[in-house]
Amino acid sequence: MKDNDLKADVSSFGFATNAVRAGHKRTNENEHSEPIFTTSSFVFSSAAEAAARFSGEEAGNIYSRFTNPTVRAFEQRLASLEGAECCVATASGMSAITATILGLLKTGDHIVSSRSIFGTTTVLLSNIIAGLGIETTFVELSDLAAWEKAIRPETRLLFLETPSNPLGELVDIAALSEIAHKHGCLLAVDNCLCTPALQQPLKLGADIVIHSATKYIDGQGRCMGGAVCGTNDVVGGGVFGFLRSAGPTMSAFNAWVFLKGLETLSLRMSAHSAAAMELAEWLEKQTEVKTVYYPGLQSHPQHALAKLQQSGFGGVVSFELQGGKEESWRLIDNTRLLSITANLGDAKTTITHPATTTHGRLTPEQRAEAGISDSLIRVAVGLEDINDIKADLLRGMR
Repeated sequence: MKDNDLKADVSSFGFATNAVRAGHKRTNENEHSEPIFTTSSFVFSSAAEAAARFSGEEAGNIYSRFTNPTVRAFEQRLASLEGAECCVATASGMSAITATILGLLKTGDHIVSSRSIFGTTTVLLSNIIAGLGIETTFVELSDLAAWEKAIRPETRLLFLETPSNPLGELVDIAALSEIAHKHGCLLAVDNCLCTPALQQPLKLGADIVIHSATKYIDGQGRCMGGAVCGTNDVVGGGVFGFLRSAGPTMSAFNAWVFLKGLETLSLRMSAHSAAAMELAEWLEKQTEVKTVYYPGLQSHPQHALAKLQQSGFGGVVSFELQGGKEESWRLIDNTRLLSITANLGDAKTTITHPATTTHGRLTPEQRAEAGISDSLIRVAVGLEDINDIKADLLRGMR
């Protein structure tokens, strides 16, 4: 079977095969690797063909703001991995969330969101989206009764991260999807920390899966990008319509980088998960550490749920030190190997202090509600030797 025949047959292949092959339609140049189409526009054979393309009567490339072959290859590949009908690639993870909300909701609609989400997402919902007349109610991620109680007649969307960043909290996706659908709402899951290699929310009943491709999909901290996966009606309609007009577009070059990242995604997520598990177990034994947050640990209150809906536990480990901000900053500053940066999903291990970085724009009350203490440190475990990572953290502790 040739690569340009794969689109119709991806369901017959395994995850690893689709991660390498899906979405590539070989051109007349017979290239082996996916080409990068660095062009702003596309040429038509006639005025009639141009009119047919713009009207939607004829499929084909028009303008790279919303139709580009390299971006489309990435979209089709990620859709195949998530089990989605459709994927829309965007310029960043935050633009993917924005495109979902503004493409599907209107003034007067209501969102119910977990309060255990990325700090910038909280700011987006509380300040920018609220300013457009779309209100958000925040609830405890794992409390299904709280989710249902918060739903109103005007509620259109339930939004969450599972596992959450940075505390690794979870919700039962299948149970929450039943609640959402009973009330006529869409369920959107940010799958950034697991990726489809470890969790596939659509198969558990979610309607929309959102990604920051900047993180694990890239895998080496090179490019910005996002994606929204779901049905042709929801994602291919409202979300794509927003992208076409508003233009939070993924570049062809970035899409090519993400295509290459997907090829090794399964291998990397397995390695990240194994190293994170070893680090979490080691941290639990250190007297300087008060609490470790990692769903792979037996001590995690939702460990059984993580085993049920995930095939691995991911690469993010957070922990609280004995003490406060001074002790946490001292540990971070004394590391020599780990990169002090707020990004995650990199081959290089990163370390950050969430209360003053990723969640620094929240009010003290919002941070307290989200469980972000001054003693909390987040480590996104990379692909270095795990003993070197331990030694670097120990240098900061003692």
